Amino acid sequence: MNNNIQHIDPDGLLKNPAFSQGVVTRGNGKTIYIGGQNSVNANRETIGKNNLQVQTEQVMQNIQTALSACGARFENLVKLFICIVEGQNPTGAFQAAQNPPAVSVMVIAGLSNPDFLIEIDAIAFVPE
Repeated sequence: MNNNIQHIDPDGLLKNPAFSQGVVTRGNGKTIYIGGQNSVNANRETIGKNNLQVQTEQVMQNIQTALSACGARFENLVKLFICIVEGQNPTGAFQAAQNPPAVSVMVIAGLSNPDFLIEIDAIAFVPE
């Protein structure tokens, strides 16, 4: 467990293994902001057309690649902002994680490409 990042799930709020209600960062370090990732791979191919689960896996792989390039890992995530196209069932798209980040989810009419079902941006904190 990283002492510079504290996950908060206070009594009186929903406790869910897929996200934390709040995350506190302490001390010196760097904050990483990752722009909205969709299901496009490095070859500009859309992965998982019409399949939210597969697209979510590609998005998370893209986030991992961006985190790695910044010297971070998933455990450094403190916030995810998720946009899901309306009509999609997110059940099964996200799994429980140890020390999950805080999460906001918005259901929207569409994304920049009609094949995209999900887009996620992320914030991470890496202590020095």
